[in-house]
Amino acid sequence: MKSLTSTGKMSAISKLALSLMIGASVFSAHAQKTISLEQAIDLAQQNDPWLHGSKLKQSAVEHRSVASSSLPDPKVSISMMNLPTDSWDFDQEGMTQFKVGVSQMFPRGDSLAIKENQLKMEASKFPLLRENRKAKLKTKVSELWLDAYQAQQTIDLIESDWALFEQMAEVAKASYSNAIGKTRQQDVIRAQLEIIQLEDRLTAQKQKLESTIARLNEWLHVYDSTNIDGAFDFDSQPTVFRVSSQIPTIKLDNPALLKSAKYSRNKLALEFSNHPAILAIDVKRKVSEKGVELAKQQYKPQWGVNASYGYRDDMPSGDERADLFSVGVSFDLPIFTENRQDKQVAASIAESEAVKTEKLLLTKQMISAVEKELRQLNRLSERQLLYKNQLLKQIHEQAEASLTAYTNDDGDFSEVVRARIAELNARVAALKIDVETLKTVARINYFFAATPSHINDDTLENGSSTKFGDK
Repeated sequence: MKSLTSTGKMSAISKLALSLMIGASVFSAHAQKTISLEQAIDLAQQNDPWLHGSKLKQSAVEHRSVASSSLPDPKVSISMMNLPTDSWDFDQEGMTQFKVGVSQMFPRGDSLAIKENQLKMEASKFPLLRENRKAKLKTKVSELWLDAYQAQQTIDLIESDWALFEQMAEVAKASYSNAIGKTRQQDVIRAQLEIIQLEDRLTAQKQKLESTIARLNEWLHVYDSTNIDGAFDFDSQPTVFRVSSQIPTIKLDNPALLKSAKYSRNKLALEFSNHPAILAIDVKRKVSEKGVELAKQQYKPQWGVNASYGYRDDMPSGDERADLFSVGVSFDLPIFTENRQDKQVAASIAESEAVKTEKLLLTKQMISAVEKELRQLNRLSERQLLYKNQLLKQIHEQAEASLTAYTNDDGDFSEVVRARIAELNARVAALKIDVETLKTVARINYFFAATPSHINDDTLENGSSTKFGDK
């Protein structure tokens, strides 16, 4: 076997340094489509069947509100009255008549108008629920997209160092075979072990990428509300794509409010009062208050009118009999109200008061969640600066120094391997911190999802308050 000279060793080490600049391998462009974060969010919001279903439910409630304002159908009765059983002759007795009657009942008090307003108000919550859904979709898709980006970039980092570790293994093997330098058998085994572990990390990241893409694909399913049957053609949907290699920029929607100098929970709660989820609870509260008004209408009597016309045949002698006309009014008397009307009103009041607590609970949850995410964001920002300004530079310098020392036969091979692994780990950790920072910002931005003005105006017209703590 040809002897490995010091010059040859330097040449091999130079190749190792050159391999650090090799770019990561990418998926073939013709096989996969690249999708950006903005495109993923737009697709998810445009193709969400839930949003279409919400519009249909809103339409159903609006139609029901119109139907509820109508009077009940009148009742018509047709009867033969007082037929003699001995002959069944229509003209035998004066009381025998053919009777046609009609009756109409009227709901109690203003219950029709109240029910109509209640349903119209209930319909106004659906646009708010859709805005809340869009905000949640944006957060969910952003997190999945960033998870895919992290796995994809981690794969690129590992693959970019793959050739380096293979070169190091070859150098260690050649150096050990020729008994040159300080290379030992355990160094050769260590280099081969690192390659195997690197392969395992690569496989794990590919598994993470594939599973994340599969989860993300659920929200990118193309949906056409005019062709629902076509949406069930799952084979025609794209299932494999690649996220962009450029990390997106996600900024806080309301950074001034979250600064420590101006931070106030009351101001935060006031800002949340325009969140669609909070406004939807306001609508629910107003609907329940209408329910109290509706229950109080049970104290009022229910009126009804009826009219009938009775036709009588002539007498057997040929003399005419006068036809008969009747008209009347009926109503009930809500006298025994203790166990019925009183309890219904009390139940409606209790339900209305319970809805008020929902707003408080949700506001508390939102404040707590924002504070949690904000503290995490602050620590992630500190770690970002630490990695950017110190850790990455020092770890890279340490790796270069260990490689230089080993080249000059003044260092240990295991130190070179350890330093390179540490550098790779640091780059992967820095990538994870960057991704977690963006995911945290995306989660915070959900809580500052503002309701569009036209939806807010419609909600106000239907009686919903937007002020926090409104009684």
